[in-house]
Amino acid sequence: MTAATPNRESFVVFPLGARRFALRTEDVVELSRAGEVQPFPHTTAGLGGVLLRRGEVLPVWDLASRLGAENAARKFWLITRRNFAGEEPTAVPVSGECQMLRAQMQPPPDAAAEHVRGVLVLGEESVEVLDLARLGTPACAPESQQGAGESERRPSHERQ
Repeated sequence: MTAATPNRESFVVFPLGARRFALRTEDVVELSRAGEVQPFPHTTAGLGGVLLRRGEVLPVWDLASRLGAENAARKFWLITRRNFAGEEPTAVPVSGECQMLRAQMQPPPDAAAEHVRGVLVLGEESVEVLDLARLGTPACAPESQQGAGESERRPSHERQ
């Protein structure tokens, strides 16, 4: 008899500021060198502009502020399949080189944020596996907005 092998999945681990995070490989299309972000008039929180990549205009989803890494350097782009608006290619700035690996994802800790799908234990380090679909939900708003009253989070035309 052979011992059961753990359910190992494939992940892309990336740095964002002083921390590392992970995405499942099926959520990532490619890693690209940084390009110039073009400003774009919008009111969507987290949208940092647009990036022209291979003839396609990609929204730039800046996760740094959502994950507590506001001053993180942006050296590369992860091109993902999903963003805050649904299924569409999106550029996510990251702070350095990425690593692709196979590992067993552990369940998220009880106190984990809603956007944490699970945790990878890599030596002494715990790396949060992100759920991009949940990063755009109001429950995952930056801490500066979490303390705001319900009326302050609603659009101004709904407040009364």
